[in-house]
Amino acid sequence: MERVVGGQSDVGRLRRVAVKHARDAFRSDASLDRQWRDLSYTARPDLARAMSEYERFLALLRGAGADVHCLPPSEQVGLDSLYVRDASIACDRGLILCNMGKPQRATEPAAQEAAFRTLGLPIIGAITGDGRLEGGDVVWLDERTLAVGRGYRTNDAGIGQLRALLAGSIDELIVVPLPHWRGPADVFHLMSIASPLDRDLCVVYSPLLPVPFREALLARGITLVDVPDAEFPTLGCNVLAVAPRTAVMVAGNPETRARLERAGVQVHEFAGREICLKGGGGPTCLTRPLVRD
Repeated sequence: MERVVGGQSDVGRLRRVAVKHARDAFRSDASLDRQWRDLSYTARPDLARAMSEYERFLALLRGAGADVHCLPPSEQVGLDSLYVRDASIACDRGLILCNMGKPQRATEPAAQEAAFRTLGLPIIGAITGDGRLEGGDVVWLDERTLAVGRGYRTNDAGIGQLRALLAGSIDELIVVPLPHWRGPADVFHLMSIASPLDRDLCVVYSPLLPVPFREALLARGITLVDVPDAEFPTLGCNVLAVAPRTAVMVAGNPETRARLERAGVQVHEFAGREICLKGGGGPTCLTRPLVRD
């Protein structure tokens, strides 16, 4: 029987993925005008250009062999619903709904739940109450090891609930304390500073990488590819593996791309000025992987 959810990997070949098209997240110029400042976008996205960028991104996902499911538009969510990774987590038993640390995104998990149930996907639980957890803070290091960033978007209560929901599905959950960086309003997740590209390869931004986590990665035999300072703001560290050592990244990070290629990574690029740079979310943020090898 073909799996509908699973893989417990961030590097296995991407077989099935949920996304939210820019036209359905941004919806209209009036919607953009109302929301972009409140959501801390650096500038107002251009709707026509955003849709064009997104079509190129989707072409890369489909070209990699992924079955792409576009989540429907919803009046209950805002622009940030574009970044579908944050509202849920996938494991072999099904999906876990998050509880957003960014208040303006509080309605996103429920909207995803409705869409997932329509697709017939199993939902095994949710982060509730005072627990906070966002998918951008959750990284599979292997099928039985999960790293979770503890920062402003994900708290101890949320991590505790996640640990309980994954009981029996993992051997180790590594808590990674995140830096203050630019404060609670900034877009900052664990995947802002670390993106796995293979079981033994990860692209990182070392100046913000906590020392214990860096040491843990090295102890596991993982080679670290460093993003230069100039390319951290342009999301050079937010790179999506669509298969081991095959990656999608935002254009405009030539040194990071060169370093990845020297490490044996095949890199595909898309323009992300409207859908990534202005909202602070790269290609990992734009995807909720459902099935990986």
